[in-house]
Amino acid sequence: MAVAAIVFGVVTVLTGGRALFGSLETRTDFGNTVPFVLWFNFLAGFVYFVAGAGLLLHRRWAVYASLFVAVSTILVFVAFGVHVIGGGAFERRTIGALTMRSIFWIAVTVVSIRAMKRAPNSGP
Repeated sequence: MAVAAIVFGVVTVLTGGRALFGSLETRTDFGNTVPFVLWFNFLAGFVYFVAGAGLLLHRRWAVYASLFVAVSTILVFVAFGVHVIGGGAFERRTIGALTMRSIFWIAVTVVSIRAMKRAPNSGP
């Protein structure tokens, strides 16, 4: 899970960077992005990497980082829902992406909590 979180973080930062800072043509290819979702995902990608590295190193704080990412992703998903209900433009794939991110980080959090309970000598 730790390696998957790191890879997920790198891919998220690269993709988000293209969507935010790429050429006009590249940004247009992404369609009706929702700016707050795009910025959240881009910035969260860095936290994904840090949380994954912490999990790989068996650091207890990484469990809290994973929980933070899971909860904040769900909150952004709720805000996205409000945006959609309010008639805001969006891409349908955003629903799938937020669902996948939410499930992934809930799973990472659950697995990391269980792993830390079994590892009494985990770091700070």
